Amino acid sequence: MLKTSFPSRAVIREVGLRDGLQSIQTILPTELKCEWIRRAYEAGQREMEVGSYVPARLLPQLADTAEVVAFAKTLLDLVVSVLVPNLKGAERALETGAHAMLVPLSASHAHSLANLRKTPDEVVAEIARMRAVRDAAGSKTRIEVGISTAFGCTIQGEVPHEEVLRCLQAVLDAGADQVGLADTVGYAGPGAVRELFEKARRIAGDRLACAHFHDTRGLALANVHAALETGIERFDASLGGIGGCPHAPGASGNASTEDLAFMLDEMGIETGLDIVALLALRADLVRWLPNEMLHGSLSRAGLPKTFTVRSPNDSTADIR
Repeated sequence: MLKTSFPSRAVIREVGLRDGLQSIQTILPTELKCEWIRRAYEAGQREMEVGSYVPARLLPQLADTAEVVAFAKTLLDLVVSVLVPNLKGAERALETGAHAMLVPLSASHAHSLANLRKTPDEVVAEIARMRAVRDAAGSKTRIEVGISTAFGCTIQGEVPHEEVLRCLQAVLDAGADQVGLADTVGYAGPGAVRELFEKARRIAGDRLACAHFHDTRGLALANVHAALETGIERFDASLGGIGGCPHAPGASGNASTEDLAFMLDEMGIETGLDIVALLALRADLVRWLPNEMLHGSLSRAGLPKTFTVRSPNDSTADIR
């Protein structure tokens, strides 16, 4: 059932340092990644996906993940996440003390084989092994599984809701602490988002903890709005909307962090983010990535004169 009111607060997890940077050619130096993290933290962000434990030969853009994790962990109350595609990656996440490991599982059989060279059920078995290793180590690292291609797949086409929900139940049974749904290739619209998140909520309850939308067809923020109506209060986004999927030709990237923060603030939903500071950081990201395409509307049009910006300390400043 749809919520009759929106939450008073929502969390935006910055994923540009992983999902964004792995999708572009430029290799951002470690010191600039740390500068990005520091500035985003100062702007109020308290959850960031800072890298991925994958072989450097496959993703040289993320070869310095251990160093970046070490820096991010020095910032008080910052939840540091890393993406791990397999057990070896999970072991690295545990070794470096990441607070959360994000495991992708594609509900599309074809996408799963193309992306991870495993079937969805093989990934479920890997998650069970990750849980066993995590528990044996006495670690508190959270295991969060993102069900990708939940709304369709560029390779396979339709992904039935029944299969998405089967995968969701399977990863919970395998030991995932939290789950989320991801529109990996930008096929979702608000109607589909409401329907699938409502179904997923009936299975996962409060463990359904995140939504991940791409802006491929300009619907990322509309889809966030629809997910809010079903009770979701945590969203992935990337500064400048960078990111995408190698199996989604023409994709424009993730929901833009600054655009999403603006929309939520305008709706009266507190994010703790200083939007002016985020826009300043985005301007530097343009300079750091001169040959890459960034996205988003707020950076082009600017904040309206009637808008009041909320700082991370809950103070307000009328930008007129």
